[in-house]
This record gives sequence, structure tokens and C-alpha cells, in this order.
Amino acid sequence: MLGIPVTYSGTYKPTGSKHRARAAPDPPPLFDDTSGGYSSQPGGYPAPGADVAFNVNHLIGDPVANMAMAYGGSIASHGKDMVHKELHRFVSVNKLKYFFAVDTAYVAKKLGLLVFPYTHQNWEVQYSRDVPLPPRQDLNAPDLYIPTMAFITYVLLAGMALGIQKRFSPEVLGLCASTALVWVVMEVLALLLGIYLATVRSDLSTFHLLAYSGYKYVGMILSILTGLLFGSDGYYVALAWTSSALMYFILQPSPLFQVRSLRTAALGPDSMGGPAPRQRLQLYLTLGAAAFQPLMIYWLTFHLVR
Repeated sequence: MLGIPVTYSGTYKPTGSKHRARAAPDPPPLFDDTSGGYSSQPGGYPAPGADVAFNVNHLIGDPVANMAMAYGGSIASHGKDMVHKELHRFVSVNKLKYFFAVDTAYVAKKLGLLVFPYTHQNWEVQYSRDVPLPPRQDLNAPDLYIPTMAFITYVLLAGMALGIQKRFSPEVLGLCASTALVWVVMEVLALLLGIYLATVRSDLSTFHLLAYSGYKYVGMILSILTGLLFGSDGYYVALAWTSSALMYFILQPSPLFQVRSLRTAALGPDSMGGPAPRQRLQLYLTLGAAAFQPLMIYWLTFHLVR
């Protein structure tokens, strides 16, 4: 049987040798990945399971970074100590707390004493082991709570009075508040200068002077309220009453020159006055401070009542 020759075409290729078409490569990212340890993913999100705290742990483990953090903490602590030291040089926090140690009963009684002081008999400041009792235990002790609250009330009342008269504006209200504050500061500085010149040996501090100077705000509030309710006639009646009451309060033995220190108490009660010229200077200073109060009350309130 004759075999038939089979011819193969040169173009024949086995089916299994056919190559697959390769996919087109991904386009290059618009921005380089700078996440420092994160694998780049479509959309810019970190790869699943990536350690998010990698950089933080690396920073904490770096001794140079630890040294820098410790140095920065020491600088901050040193700066805080310096601020507290400078603050205590000018303002004693413990002394300031004493002037705000009040309660409701003290505030009510002290307001009544400022408005009607004529029936009060004992004006001596009470001491316990040569330390003055706080205001809530002694009605004669000065405080800064009433002057502070009275100042805020005066500013708000001034705004209401100006609003009723259709003269309110933030600039006028700010000018009223700043003027009242500046006048009190000037009064305290003048008293400090007078005490220095009179060589008064007592434990009278700036806080005491601020307290006694700030009590005038109570009379100012009453004068403005009376003027708003009853007109100018009521204002002048209230002005006369509150001014005389405040003058009587200041001219008592206790307010300005009864505050004593341990050294003054050890020297005896007659050491406060000293020689006759010094006593006269103290008397003139007290009279000047008392006479200045009606002028201040009128100057800070007359423009609010019309």
C-alpha cells in the first residue's frame, strides 16, 4: 500500500504556542508617594495593615528627638516658674484671696453699713494672733468683692442709662468704664504717695486702698438709679446722702490707719500716730481722701442722669 506524503505548510504553528496579549501598563501617578513607609494604592490611600504610628514610634525611639523634647520641657517649666515668681513679686495670691473671702451675710451687712453707717459703733478691725480676720468673720475688714461687683454693675447701669436717653454706643460705654477705672488708679497712687510722705507705719497695702476707693461705686449706683427713677432732683438727694455716708465711713478710726502689722502692735498703740507733725499729716490725708469721694461720685455720674 502506497503511502501518501503529507506536506506541512511553513506557516503552520501549533495551537499551544500562541502568545497571550499583554495588558497595557498603568499610567504613572501624578505625584510621588511621600508617605514614608506606605505602599501606594489607587486613590492615594495607605495599604491595608500599614503601621500608622510608624513615624511616631520612630520619633520616640530617636534619642536626639527625646533629648530635644526633654530640653523643651525643661525650658517651658523654667519659664512657668519665672512667670509665677514675677507674678508673686507684684501680686500676692494669698493676700488677694483674703479680700475675696466673703459670704452672703457679709455682703448684705457691708452694703447696709456703706449706705447707713451712722448707727455702727465698733469700727475696730478684729485680729486673731496678730492676723486680721477675713471679711466674712469681721464686718470692718475691707474686701474687694463689693468694689469689683459694684464696678461691673456701674458699667452696665451706665449703658442702660445711655440707652434710655438714646445716647448709647460702644465707644461711649468704653470711655465711661475706662474713665472710672483710671480715676480710681490715680486716687490709689495719690494715697500711696501721701502715706509714703506721712511715713505711716502700718500694713496698709494697695489692696486696702483699692477696697476703700472702690466702695464709692455703691454710692454711684444708688445715685444713678435714683436719678433714673425720680429725675435730677432725686439724683442730687441720693448724691448728698451717699457722699456724706461714704465720708463718715472713711473718717472713722478704722478704714485707713487702723490696719496694723505685728511690728506696729509690738511697738504699742501710740506708735501709730507718732509725733504731732506726723499725726497732722495723717489727719490731712484722711480728710483729703474723704473730701475727694463726693467729687468723684458726681464727676462719674452726672452725665448719666438728665
